[in-house]
Formats: sequence, C-alpha cells, structure tokens
Amino acid sequence: MELLLTNARWLDPDELTIRDTCLRVRPSPIGGPKKELESNQLQDERACLEFLDAPPDPGGRGSDPSKIRIIDCGGRLVTRSFALGHHHLYSTFARGMPAPPRIPANFPEILDLIWWRLDKRLDLPMIEASALATALLCAKRGVTFVIDHHASPFAVKGSLETIAKAFESVGLGHLLCYEMSCRDGEAVKEAGLEETDRYLASGRIGQVGLHASFTVDDDLLTRAVALADRYGTGLHMHVAEDVSDQNHCLEHHGKRVIQRLADAGALASPHTLLAHCVHLDEAERELLRDSPVYVAQASESNLNNNVGLGRYDDLGPRVILGTDGMHVDMLRALKAAFIAGQSAESLGFQEAYARLRRTHELIRDVGAPGGGVNNLVILDYDSPTPLTPENMLGHFLFGLEAVHVHTVIAQGRVVVEDRSLLSHDETEILAFAREQAQRLWDRLK
Repeated sequence: MELLLTNARWLDPDELTIRDTCLRVRPSPIGGPKKELESNQLQDERACLEFLDAPPDPGGRGSDPSKIRIIDCGGRLVTRSFALGHHHLYSTFARGMPAPPRIPANFPEILDLIWWRLDKRLDLPMIEASALATALLCAKRGVTFVIDHHASPFAVKGSLETIAKAFESVGLGHLLCYEMSCRDGEAVKEAGLEETDRYLASGRIGQVGLHASFTVDDDLLTRAVALADRYGTGLHMHVAEDVSDQNHCLEHHGKRVIQRLADAGALASPHTLLAHCVHLDEAERELLRDSPVYVAQASESNLNNNVGLGRYDDLGPRVILGTDGMHVDMLRALKAAFIAGQSAESLGFQEAYARLRRTHELIRDVGAPGGGVNNLVILDYDSPTPLTPENMLGHFLFGLEAVHVHTVIAQGRVVVEDRSLLSHDETEILAFAREQAQRLWDRLK
C-alpha cells in the first residue's frame, strides 16, 4: 500500500533545508535472495519518494483510495531514518547480566571474562529473541537498518538466517556477517566459514566477518578474503581497537594490523568495513586513506572499554558511526562521537553529521535492501528555538533525541506509529527476550 504523508515539514537529509510539502511513499522489497530482490526492485529508487504540492483527491478519477493510506503529519518534521553502522545484537542481553568472575584488568580480559563468556552460551532461540528485541528497540528509535557483527561459537549454523528473518519480520533492513576467529578451535572456525558461505550462497547480501587480527590466523584471513571476493562483498572486522591487537600482530606477523590486512588483499573492496581503528600509526593511516574501505567509529564503546579514542579526520571520506553493541540510538551515538571528537580530532558539526548519514552510502554500495529513500522518520520536535538550514546541525547535536521519534517508515511501510510497533506485539517480544535472557544468564552462573 502506498503512503501519502500530508502536512509534512520535509527536512532534506543532505541539504538540511526545510519545506512544507506532501510526500508520496511507495514500498520496496524488504529482504530475501539478491536475484529475487533485483527482479522485484523498482526501476528507479527515487520513485519510492515523490514530493507533491498538494495531496491528490483520493476520490478523483483513476485513484484507488483502498491502495493509498493517508497519514497527517500535523506539521511534524519528516526526514530520512537512521542506520546503525556497527553493532552486536546479542549485547541486548548484557544489561543486568551476572558479573564476571573477577573485575577485568584490561581489554583482553574484558573480552575473555564478559563477551566471550556470553557468546559461547548462545543458542538459536536466544539469538532469535535478541534479534527481535534489537529490531524493536531500533525501530522505536528511528533506526531502520542495522549492520551487525554476530558471534555464537556453539550455535553457528543457521544463526545468520535466524537474525535476518527476525529483522525482516519487524520490517527492518540489515547487512549481516558471522564473526569468525580461531579462539574456539578448528571446528568452530570451519563452522564459521561454512555458515558464511551458506548464507551468501543462498543469495543473501552480507559481509564476511572476522573478529580481530589477534584471533585470526593466516589461513582464516586468506580464506575469508577469498570468500568475500567470490561473492563480491567485503570483510567486517575489528581493527586495532586496543593496543594489544597491534602488539600481537607485531610479535606474531612482524607487521602492524593494517599492513597485514593490506598484504592479504583485505583492503581492496569498497564493501569492507573496519570497526574502531583506534591505534594506528601514520603509515597505516595512509594505507586506509588510499583504500576504498569504510571505517566505523564507536566512541562510547571505546570509552567504556578504556581503550582510548580514535582520530578519524585524515582517514578519508568513509567514516561512519556505530555503537558496538552499547545501544541502538544513533542520535545518541552522534552526540557521543561529536563530544569525543573535540579532544581527539577537533571534530566539527558538519563532519559529525556526515558520519551519521554516510552509512547509507555503504548500504547503497553493497546493494542491500533497506537503504532507500523510502526509509523515513517523523519527529515530534517542538523546538523552543527556530529551525533553519543554518542551525539545523545544532539541533541534531544538541536538541533532537530518540524521544522525539513519533512514526517510522521502513522501506515504504509504517513500522512504528505514535511510538508503538505495528508488526509485532511489543509485550510478546519483550517477554520472549526476558525468558531467553534468563536462560542465558543461568548458563553464566
């Protein structure tokens, strides 16, 4: 069904201009195999969103009111929805989880005592519940697309399809990968390669996931790059999040992490996404500048893990924002990136906002469904100060918050209306999530 948004104040996501208009929104395919998507894809994505001077007469000749739903925006702001550039959806079950056996003293211990204890105990029902809960939280915060980096070492098979179906049932777009590593032995390593191959061979659009250099041997790195090349995609990998990653690479490979990736051919694809990139030297920064890869910034996670803050101002125009599992609120992530950037790189308003929006470029480059112009958010933002193109960046950084999200349209379909999810009963999703979270926590005791 087409949507007709009347009494809308359109906030252009690129130019930040504001105009009163009506918007005609058409649906597009939600997900599934690439060939199926291409056969059903609209010829011109721009046709998914049309600007009208006035709403058409729903009773006029040639119109079919039963195929058009009218939504009165009541003068609210309407703009492009948000995309989450790097996430771990299983972290939804971390809030309130049992404490680790001892307080971690450094980043490797944070991984070993918290995150690796958690992901080893996941099973498919837990994965499904965490995916549904993540999709619910995302939708209500105006996030309609998630790039996720998933790990469940002893529930690998079917994990990616489970996540994809959960996201699509809510109505959200996704770009998924399985986080492969050597930390759990050869059998789990092979299972990760098989799951990735199976998912991509099914026609799904995804990436090839690796944890980090210090948990990836040369065999796995070589095979991951070859797998990505075979399916015309890129890697999704943690890079130099902590200085320990660089120290391990120097000790075991005689080179720094970015040089190791470059030598393996891992920096050749514009579909590759490297998360964090906190501890880089000048030679590595030059390699990244000269490559087509994207870099995901996750300042709150870096602060939480006490690994330092990255400087991204000279890495080229492909830096995007993620949360690394801390939360799913991209307006919050924007503010955190800006504040952290004041000390790390003198980050300005324009570039901070560009990083928020640049994730859509990666989605477009990869060709994943869910990044089109028919992904919109209606904001109930009653500002005490004027809104103009000249000051709109200030409103994004210091005014707009997730609480202002009123209605969300994903791929031309209303998924949240008046702050309530439409595709599922929210109470059922949360009850399922609490049940599975308790099962997980029981395994952590």
